[in-house]
Amino acid sequence: MTLTYDYADSLIVVGPLSPVAEPHSYDLCARHIERLSAPQGWQVMRHAYIEQ
Repeated sequence: MTLTYDYADSLIVVGPLSPVAEPHSYDLCARHIERLSAPQGWQVMRHAYIEQ
């Protein structure tokens, strides 16, 4: 999964692994994504990937 921070909105976005490297995103394994917590006052948005 890829994690991205949006500092302006106090938001952490987690979604499917990004095919393109971005300077402000981080690729994390499933174990670390499951244990992810946000700082106080921040929200976490998780995008699910459904394979069809």
